[in-house]
Amino acid sequence: MLWLLVGLYLALAVVDRIVLFVWSPPAQGARWIELPLMLLVGALYDLIAVSWFVLPATLWSLLAPQRVMTSGAQRWITRALVFVFLGLILFNTFAGWVFWEEFTARYNFIAVDYLVYTTEVLDNINESYPMVGIIGGLVALTALSFWALRGKLRARLQAGQASRQMGGRLALVPLLVVPAISWLWIDDSLATVSNDRYRNEIAKDSLYSLMAAFRSNVLDFETNFAHLDEDEAYQVLRENLAPDGLAFASEDVRDLRRIHVGDGEEKRLNVMVICVESLSASFLDTFVDDGKDLTPYLDQLANEGLVYTEFYATGGRTVRGLEALSLSVPPTPGRSIVKRPGNEGLDSIAWPFVDRGYDLRFMYGGHGYFDNMNYFFSSNGFDIVDRSNLADDEVRFANAWGVSDEDIFARAIKESDASAAAGKPFFNFIMTTSNHRPYTYPDVVEIPSGTGRDGAVQYTDHAIRQLIEDARSHAWFDDTIFVVVGDHCASSAGRRDLNVAKHHIPLILYSPKHIAPRHNPRVASQIDFAPTLLGLLNFDYTARFFGHDLEGPGSDRALIGNYQTLGLLQDSQLSMLKTRGQTATFAVSADNKLAALESDDALDASGAEQTAQANETDGVTDAPVDPAQIRMAIGWYQTAAASFLNGGLSSGRTVEAERR
Repeated sequence: MLWLLVGLYLALAVVDRIVLFVWSPPAQGARWIELPLMLLVGALYDLIAVSWFVLPATLWSLLAPQRVMTSGAQRWITRALVFVFLGLILFNTFAGWVFWEEFTARYNFIAVDYLVYTTEVLDNINESYPMVGIIGGLVALTALSFWALRGKLRARLQAGQASRQMGGRLALVPLLVVPAISWLWIDDSLATVSNDRYRNEIAKDSLYSLMAAFRSNVLDFETNFAHLDEDEAYQVLRENLAPDGLAFASEDVRDLRRIHVGDGEEKRLNVMVICVESLSASFLDTFVDDGKDLTPYLDQLANEGLVYTEFYATGGRTVRGLEALSLSVPPTPGRSIVKRPGNEGLDSIAWPFVDRGYDLRFMYGGHGYFDNMNYFFSSNGFDIVDRSNLADDEVRFANAWGVSDEDIFARAIKESDASAAAGKPFFNFIMTTSNHRPYTYPDVVEIPSGTGRDGAVQYTDHAIRQLIEDARSHAWFDDTIFVVVGDHCASSAGRRDLNVAKHHIPLILYSPKHIAPRHNPRVASQIDFAPTLLGLLNFDYTARFFGHDLEGPGSDRALIGNYQTLGLLQDSQLSMLKTRGQTATFAVSADNKLAALESDDALDASGAEQTAQANETDGVTDAPVDPAQIRMAIGWYQTAAASFLNGGLSSGRTVEAERR
């Protein structure tokens, strides 16, 4: 019986793999030539996954007494379990397709996180898809499959009784051996069947990938990545930081404190950071004029403010953006620092403002326990305002992820008024929610709510217009810097493990009285935000920031990564550190990088269309590994991981002590 179920799982997995293969973006050359290898490797992962899935039933079949296994009750229980098994594997296939649509990947650490926050995720799914019809269809398909198998099921139940009497239990031993072997010796490296990430993902099994994500949610850097002697890594980092001209606070190579001295009179201005969910640079005509005109107000701000045109998100999730913007630290492998224990009292952007008597608030339209945001920010200098703090009459519209952007912005205005009335400057860090599936929002823009990403982007632009135009009527407006920055792009998935164009986000600073309009083309990433903002304010402070002040000296580079791949973009090269100590270097064309913001199509240096090449490379081409740049990448990332683990990012301050 168990082998029948295993066979059903393997057969459905083949169908699933072919569907995803056809669904994935086209590549250069013959499309089908890699499919047999993908199916073969995939079958191994499928067997591993299903053997774990049926492991309890395998143990029961081997250990249960004969009289129990041959009873009528056991037969009915077996039928019920087969029905449930069919339903689960059909649901898993459908869920895998939904996940693929959103992330172009098998289940990964994002799915693990989603299992933790079931309320928001289930509400989001229910609002995004016709779940009653889908579940009804899956139940009907399960029942139809069960009915089609009724004859085989009856025969297997009868044969199963005889097989136990004839020592047929030995046939189940492989279902015990496979999980043991996979636990000890198999990882996802076998799925590397191509240099195309889509094909490698297709070769995996969704359930196996989910189990692997549970196991690798936190990765030890020196165990999994190419590394240096730790002191040497810190020395490399110091060499990387040296061009910005700041003095280190001590000669200890592992002491990352640097002394920042303001250039001129200190500006004690208010700050309103609007961190926008999934704000790709490609949504703005400032970067890519696609004719949609979704963000006329943001494009106006880009013309009237200071915009960084080559600014990149460090990761592909909100917590990565929050981590980099607030701590000025590269992404550490595995989980974000926002979600890891020991993240209290770190050297954050908050403390220089705390020292100057600012009111600091982290504001979020949803419930900030999601992704541990409230705990992280409250433990690093901020007060919290989230959905639980909003009265009923403050909520105009809400969906699974929280109140509308207009609602949380309106509360930000009230909080700013309260600070101004008390004679205190303020720093409001606002995380938006509306530009997220199910893409529902108040009926105030042309594109109807719930119809897709374009409408949500248009609404985000509208809400930011309402916030800033409302703020103009308040006395504190003239002395406020408004910051618009993306937390990450709408999608970071592509053919490579890291895709430069799909980390490109806007950073706009708008303060008509204090910041002259201009474009800054330096290559940078979110870790550079904190020192840049503090530099514009001419603050004196000492901190362990990894980033540069983009208005001062320092090398042009961007640090981008995900939980298993870490990259350094510098001098038109992307160098990557990957698990199992692997490294790679790619040449990045400026034309290809910008053209790839919207699609896999690209332009070569002459402007001619190179669709086939872009489809294969996502805007980058293979290049010989650059040992010097790999060494620099190791310096950034190894020291970030080590510093967090050994307390080297600690400010030595606590919120409790500050409040006393």
